[in-house]
Amino acid sequence: MRENADIDQKNGFEKPSVNANITNAIMIVIPAVDLLDGQVVRLQKGDYEQVTVYNEDPLQEARKFKDAGFNHIHIVDLNGAREGTFVNLAHINEIINELGLSVQTGGGIRSYDDAATLFDHGVSNIICSSMAVKNREDWLSVLDTYGEQAILGMDLKEGKVAYGGWLKTLDQSLDNFLRPMIERGLSTVLCTDISRDGTLEGANTGLYRSLQQQYPGLQFIASGGVSGLGDLKTLSEEQLYGVVVGRAYYEQKITLEQMLRYHRDRD
Repeated sequence: MRENADIDQKNGFEKPSVNANITNAIMIVIPAVDLLDGQVVRLQKGDYEQVTVYNEDPLQEARKFKDAGFNHIHIVDLNGAREGTFVNLAHINEIINELGLSVQTGGGIRSYDDAATLFDHGVSNIICSSMAVKNREDWLSVLDTYGEQAILGMDLKEGKVAYGGWLKTLDQSLDNFLRPMIERGLSTVLCTDISRDGTLEGANTGLYRSLQQQYPGLQFIASGGVSGLGDLKTLSEEQLYGVVVGRAYYEQKITLEQMLRYHRDRD
């Protein structure tokens, strides 16, 4: 961990060093590692038929982020998201134990016991989407117990909340979906625009701006469509809490050094 870094007490992430002359919020930039059958991959628009493999060794990939200066990563167990079981938990354990990285993870979390299992294995934060839809009482109990360590994964498909590996959508208004969680202490939402995920088409800045205006008490992490440095600049100007970067890095549209620039400071 860098000498000048603090720990965000809400989410266990390293806070970027802050220049005293900068008054705007600073994003947390989170590298993404999506795991499918033990390999580092990216899907396009959540389609399991459109898979690109980037590394057969998840530990090796995670080490690149650690060596660059990140102390946290975003891991999705894509098998878990589709099948409801922790297929890639051994790889997540290895990354935590070997590298000491702070890990926020999602995929396959269907119950309170599933959430507890992941925390017992040392993850810093869990991201729940399907459970928040299909097992609401357990999800609310997770919020009661783990508080700000529990992040809502809100995946949007044509304006509707998607779940079950993005294969199904919820027939409920966004406000009716979110309000009960906010009342139980929900603080952070990782919002993915599925239509842009893995496409490099650019982040849906308007979506995140609208969400922040509608729910000023929530911290939003953007995910999906980040295409390069310009998106990080735009999202930082919107003062988002954080952003997940995946395919843009793997396709060499943005470097780890550029990602760290927006993680640590602003131009």
